[in-house]
Amino acid sequence: MNRRKRRSDSPAKAKPMTTASATLRKFSTPKAHKAQAYLSKKIIPEDRLPEKIRLIAGVDVAYAGETAIGAVAVLDYESLELLEQQTATCTVRFPYIPTLLSFREIPAAIACTKKLKQQPDVFLVDGQGIAHPYRCGFASHLGLAIGKPMVGVAKSRLVGEPVNAYLVENGQTIGAVVTTKEGSKPVYVSVGHRISLETAVKIVKHCVRGSRIPEPLLQAHRIATAERQLFLQQAKLQKI
Repeated sequence: MNRRKRRSDSPAKAKPMTTASATLRKFSTPKAHKAQAYLSKKIIPEDRLPEKIRLIAGVDVAYAGETAIGAVAVLDYESLELLEQQTATCTVRFPYIPTLLSFREIPAAIACTKKLKQQPDVFLVDGQGIAHPYRCGFASHLGLAIGKPMVGVAKSRLVGEPVNAYLVENGQTIGAVVTTKEGSKPVYVSVGHRISLETAVKIVKHCVRGSRIPEPLLQAHRIATAERQLFLQQAKLQKI
């Protein structure tokens, strides 16, 4: 009995390529790091704030598959009352690469800040500022992109060593180790753009209300998470 041979040389069915994967094929990590080093020289580590801060904002980005969801929350600086919130969604065009997170998150972050009717005096960002191997993390990148004072507030340390409540690398102070809640891990505060480290730390401490994370970032995270859940629910309904 003749048996039909199974063709072992048949091409496997190709998996669909994501937008981020396609971008990665064309992307040069060394060039991106070079761009960060170039941008770092444009950061202004000095206070360029109004005499009295009235409005402060928090920025966060969430993900739902190939979609990035940017959220910004604007709060009254004194009362920390939520005054405005905006969200924006973008297709993720950049894969996750350590030290290059800003390239992935910045489109959605810029898109949501452009929708604001009220203009914050300063922004807090869930990420690094100059406490970054190339001295230009997400907070600095966003600050340069929109020309606003920006503070990086990170939950983990990327580079540097804690020295007397500061973050130091190669003799340079690149951030501060700030304990915002007794018994909790610290947050790592760094200059994003148009602000000094001393002022950045004062602002972060002012915005803490019983949580480890400053209130503007908590609000932005809640908004981004809620928008992500809504997005996923709508996507599920469309498949039914």
